[in-house]
Amino acid sequence: MVSKGPSYEASGISLNRKASAPSVQRQELLRALQDASKHQISRLTSVGAAPICTNAHAGCHIHSLSNLFDRVIQHSTRMHGISNDLHSEFEQYFLPSRNQIGRVSRNCHTSTILTPNGKENAQRMAREELMEVILKLLVAWRDPLWHFHHSMAHYDDFNNFSSNKALEMSDMVHELRKGVEKVAEKMQVLGVTSNTVNSLTSPKALLPSESTEWRLMKDYDLLYCFRRDSNKVQNYLKILKCRIVPDHGC
Repeated sequence: MVSKGPSYEASGISLNRKASAPSVQRQELLRALQDASKHQISRLTSVGAAPICTNAHAGCHIHSLSNLFDRVIQHSTRMHGISNDLHSEFEQYFLPSRNQIGRVSRNCHTSTILTPNGKENAQRMAREELMEVILKLLVAWRDPLWHFHHSMAHYDDFNNFSSNKALEMSDMVHELRKGVEKVAEKMQVLGVTSNTVNSLTSPKALLPSESTEWRLMKDYDLLYCFRRDSNKVQNYLKILKCRIVPDHGC
């Protein structure tokens, strides 16, 4: 540390010259950081909306949306995995010789919901429309899975572990729907989608016209249809995420 004694007052000019170089470097570094920060903010806010986070990180709102997408995608992947496992167990325990599950073309109760056929068609759909398809599929499975779980009590040969899977699927559909609704709300706040997303959370708007058709289906047909629809949900969520936040894991 430099003392403030009189012997240094005479050399004040030289001291200031020595300090000038670091000072200039600090100013240049500060300007560079400010320019980089502005560039980062511009890049992260390109969706056309102001940050909605409470902290000071400029891009937190985009990261927040990306994280929400990651959560619902992970949830949907697990849900589809459970449906696939239960589908295989049903096939093993109830139709070991005929192996009918998955072979017959079935008319699922969600067939009234128009879904894009293939990845390219899903990518061409408007974001609002694709989100609406996802929510409609999830709402359509709310009651069928709950009744499916209770119907498994009549199968003496089916173990409790598999019955628990059916209950878990029912709960996961409910939780996934809530998560997707949060994603839809965040997308609207960020200006990614229009205000029409608000109307998508209405049960009347989401339920298919013949929402009780599933009551006429056999349990293994119901399970086959859910496996198919849960796969659609996870794929649509992945497509939607990569269209909105392509720089985050796509």
